[in-house]
Amino acid sequence: MSVLVDRDKETGVAVVTLNRPERLNAVDLDTAAQLSSVWRELRFDDTVRAVVLTGAGERAFCTGIDRSAEVPQPSSPYSTDDPLIAIGPKANDLWKPVIAAVRGMACGGAFYLLGEAEFVIAAEDATFFDPHTTYGMVSAYESMYLALRMPHGEAARLALMGTAERMSARRAYEIGFVSEVAPSGGELAAATRCAETIASFPTEAVQGTVRSLWAAKETALAAAHARAPGFVALGNLPAARQAELFSARRSGEFRVR
Repeated sequence: MSVLVDRDKETGVAVVTLNRPERLNAVDLDTAAQLSSVWRELRFDDTVRAVVLTGAGERAFCTGIDRSAEVPQPSSPYSTDDPLIAIGPKANDLWKPVIAAVRGMACGGAFYLLGEAEFVIAAEDATFFDPHTTYGMVSAYESMYLALRMPHGEAARLALMGTAERMSARRAYEIGFVSEVAPSGGELAAATRCAETIASFPTEAVQGTVRSLWAAKETALAAAHARAPGFVALGNLPAARQAELFSARRSGEFRVR
């Protein structure tokens, strides 16, 4: 299984782990389906009152869509199927609080998950970036999530700088995208402590609060997402040209700020 779920019935906390460390926890189509299934399953598990989301290994939380995934697309320029659109908890109608524990890289499609978490706890070595523009792709859905979680200028810089620059955990904390920076390897424990505290409170009040917070921004996000397919269809380079740019990439040529 590329998504693991560990439930602790005593504390009421479930830990959901992206389990593809050999692929930097990139999401292929099977993983996307598993994530959607897990969130919907947790809706019905009353023993789970809070969730921690993390990635296996030390190198990455998640690096977005697996480049090897083949995603069939309709021929109409007005329709684009996004394989990651339903990988997050809110997209699957889960209103139990979700806390993300991030270590290593979080980039591209990872923001679908981080964008639907209540808050993010990051290891000191965590970095955040969006490679889309570097490879001739529009950062649409990802940027929309970012724009709701950080100041506009920071979201724009992260999205537009592509692979040339990465946001450090410390900078992410300074702008409010990350709520706590933990020692590397301690991010999961820090997130679990918060989840256990939240899980100890009355469930109805907690879920009502999660729903209220999301209500404050879901209208704007839904309206933005409705326009995203057009932006992608207009702005993306042909797949062959994207592949050329991806093949020509050079590792290690970036700055961390």
